Amino acid sequence: MLDIARRRSSDLSSALTPELKTLLAGQIARALAVFCVDEVVVFDDGQGKQRKGDGNTHHQSRDGGFSGYSDPNFFLMHILSYLETPPFLRKHLFPMHADLKLAGSLPSLDMPHHLRSAEWCRYREGVVIEKPTDDEIPKKKKKRQRQDGLEAKEASFVDVGLPQRIIVPADIPPNTRVTIKLSEDPNIVITNDGGPIAASAVAPEVPREKAGYYWGYGVRAASSLSAVITECSYSDGYDLTIGTSERGTPITELTRSTSNGDGVPEFTHMLVIFGGVAGLEVAVEADTELQKMGVKEPKELFDYWVNLCPGQGSRTIRTEEAVWLGLMGLREVVLNKGRR
Repeated sequence: MLDIARRRSSDLSSALTPELKTLLAGQIARALAVFCVDEVVVFDDGQGKQRKGDGNTHHQSRDGGFSGYSDPNFFLMHILSYLETPPFLRKHLFPMHADLKLAGSLPSLDMPHHLRSAEWCRYREGVVIEKPTDDEIPKKKKKRQRQDGLEAKEASFVDVGLPQRIIVPADIPPNTRVTIKLSEDPNIVITNDGGPIAASAVAPEVPREKAGYYWGYGVRAASSLSAVITECSYSDGYDLTIGTSERGTPITELTRSTSNGDGVPEFTHMLVIFGGVAGLEVAVEADTELQKMGVKEPKELFDYWVNLCPGQGSRTIRTEEAVWLGLMGLREVVLNKGRR
């Protein structure tokens, strides 16, 4: 699995208009989708200051108002989460919000779980829409029984983008996003008489682990650089970490050693952390936990400390550019050393 972390959204803060802010977030989302990133973590490096009233009419609170100026981290996470969600689910899961006003103009991510109604896949993303009545529950569901590991005490209707509703033997609150596992036979949809189709709810990682699908990315916030690692979503943590800096080892040396069978070991969870214009050094200095541990240089935190673009012609590389450079440069490492 591949995760990335990027510092607070300074590049978004420097973008002058909502259109530019939305475009930058969309470029990052495209990179996450193209390179099959499993999770993106937005962390605070302690350097950001929220902009107060600056005369811009778009400066509002996150409560329905545009947050790109007052809280760029929230804005970025909002856009990334919205774009990752299958289009037909967005109306259920995302209320009207000024942050999303321009998101419809962004290129589609078109990931495997963004299925059309005419496409067949045994797994689909859905949203719980309502509770069925007794008359709508098939008789076999009324009894206490086991089905695909779930105990059918109650049932829920789920919209998965098909003409028919899906019924699952689980009591799930309305407006909850769920991953659904359908029958192996695609004809079950074609031959259905219009009634609900029985299915089961599974964990979000099942399509990837059981069927090999890339099933989108998660979005997580971290209060500091150290929190990115200590609050890892995986019980066994990250077994490979890579930090990026213009002062690091050229990334070509890392990929060259990998192609020769040396260098990077096999991994299950890889984390790549991108800094801002000032680098990850400022994040280390602002992180009280790292200071207590005596960490002076960010490279002490990582297995590898790499330069994504040796000999760069510009003094700075923007974060959205670094994400594309880094994920492309590490593609060979992911394909050759990542455990599926």
